Amino acid sequence: MNRLSGLPANLSGFGTIEGYVHYPKTVTPGLPVTAGGGLLKWYDISEEATPVTRETSAMAQRFLAAETATGRLSLKGELGFVILHRCGGDFHFLLVSSWRNANEMWETVYAKKAEASDFSLFALPGPHRATFCVWELAAVNHERLAFSRYLSSARDDAAKRVYLDDMYGGGA
Repeated sequence: MNRLSGLPANLSGFGTIEGYVHYPKTVTPGLPVTAGGGLLKWYDISEEATPVTRETSAMAQRFLAAETATGRLSLKGELGFVILHRCGGDFHFLLVSSWRNANEMWETVYAKKAEASDFSLFALPGPHRATFCVWELAAVNHERLAFSRYLSSARDDAAKRVYLDDMYGGGA
């Protein structure tokens, strides 16, 4: 242990990642959607060569509408955002995040496997589990900053429009 930094002298046993090559993805903003009484920004994330298809995006929006219509997902009066992430091939995550309790981001995770006919709730077992990947964090970080600006505003209709218009697009 290096007593000045608190770090071990040898870091070779930490963060070792074998057999993985990182590659770029793109975050593409979409039109906001209303769902279950909430208003959500929309982001697609994918490799540039294999974007989220219109069919999959429409399916995700129909699924989200059904989840909120049945009450399985309640977003009444909330602002937030959705990330539809094409994770390679035809596996997609549908990450629904809303702002609650003034400054907390809440999330529901759905997924669609290639062979599945629709999205379904994605089980996240255990107390220590995945949240967002590095690509998703580009949109999440933008949303954190945008919502912080909203919290510091008058929070009136004009401020809500500014928040809803403040979208990220670009590399992830």
